[in-house]
Amino acid sequence: MGLIVGILMVIGCTLGGYMAMGGKLGVLWQPFEVVIIVGSAIGAYIISNPASVLKSTGGAIGKTLKGAQFKKEHYLELLQLLYQLLKVAKTKGNLGLEQHIENPQDSALFQQFPGVMANDTAITFICDYLRMLTLGSDNPHEMEALMDEEIELVHHEHSETAHALQTMADGMPALGIVAAVLGVIKTMGSITEPPEILGKLIGGALVGTFLGVWVSYGFVGPIASKAQSVYDAEIKFLHCIKAALLAHMHGSAPAVSVEFARKALVGHERPTFYEVEEAVGALPPVS
Repeated sequence: MGLIVGILMVIGCTLGGYMAMGGKLGVLWQPFEVVIIVGSAIGAYIISNPASVLKSTGGAIGKTLKGAQFKKEHYLELLQLLYQLLKVAKTKGNLGLEQHIENPQDSALFQQFPGVMANDTAITFICDYLRMLTLGSDNPHEMEALMDEEIELVHHEHSETAHALQTMADGMPALGIVAAVLGVIKTMGSITEPPEILGKLIGGALVGTFLGVWVSYGFVGPIASKAQSVYDAEIKFLHCIKAALLAHMHGSAPAVSVEFARKALVGHERPTFYEVEEAVGALPPVS
C-alpha cells in the first residue's frame, strides 16, 4: 500500500505542479522518448545481469508491492517454534530432534507454525544447524562462524536483484540525455521551420532528460531501495534463529535461548518479554 501511495504522490505532485504552472500535458506525451529510455534501460539490465537475477526481478518487485513480510506476529511465531524445538532438545537430547528436522513438512511440531513454514530459507537454516547438533557439532564458536558465513551468502544472493535495480536507476538519467540528444538531432533537421514548430520540437527533446531523471529517482530507485529493505528484514529472521541456537549450545534453558533471540530483533518488530512468555505458555506439550 505504501508503495502505491508513494507512486501516486510522485505522479500527482509532478504533473499537478506542472499543470498548475500552466504547462500542457500534451507536450509531455513523447512515447518514442519512453521507448528509447525504458527500452534501453531494460536491454542494459538484461545484458548486465545473470539469468538468476532476471528471474528474481519480478519477485523482488512483487515483494515491494506487498511491503514488509515480517511483522511482530511473524517473529512471535518464530520464537514459539524455537522454544518448542529447544525444549525437545533439552528434555530428550539433541537426538530427539531428528524426527522433526528430517522432514519438517510432516512434523506435527512444525505444522503448528504455518507462517514460519512458508519461509523455506528459515526452515532450511533451522533444520541444517539442528541436524549438525544431532551429528555431534557442539562447538558454538565454530557454529557461529559458519552461520555468519551462510547468512552473509544468503544476504548477498538476495541483494543482487536490489543492487541490479539500483544500477538500472542510476543509468536512466544518462539514457534520458541520449533521448534528448536524439531529439535535438531531429530538431536540427528542421532548422528552417518557423519558431513555433522549432519550439515544439525542442520541448519534445527536453522531455527525454525529464523522463530519464523522473523515472530513475521517482520510481526505479525507490523500488530498489524498498526491495533491499525487504531483503534485510528476511536476513533478520536468520539472525534471530542464530541467536537462539547459539544460546542453546552454550547451555541456556529454552526460555533463556528464546530471550536471546528476541533481543536480536529491532525495536518496532520485537515482541515484549511478556508477550513471548504468554505465547510460549500457551503452546501444547511437546511430544
